Amino acid sequence: MPRGDGTGPSGQGPGTGRGSGVGPGRGRNQGNRPGAGPVGNCICPSCGKKIAHMQGVQCYSVNCPECGSKMIRE
Repeated sequence: MPRGDGTGPSGQGPGTGRGSGVGPGRGRNQGNRPGAGPVGNCICPSCGKKIAHMQGVQCYSVNCPECGSKMIRE
């Protein structure tokens, strides 16, 4: 039976949600992030060599053809 004093069972009522859902989100084609899309380049942080990104292959798993360093996503 309700008490009428505004104190209901724990975990019910206003203020128990997970948030309003606002914010930038991650999306796709936004640079150096997982899921950045199939287009773009891999770049060597050591010598600056650029190669075309291959879909399904992470840039950090590719070695630079010039100096052998691990590439990063541009």
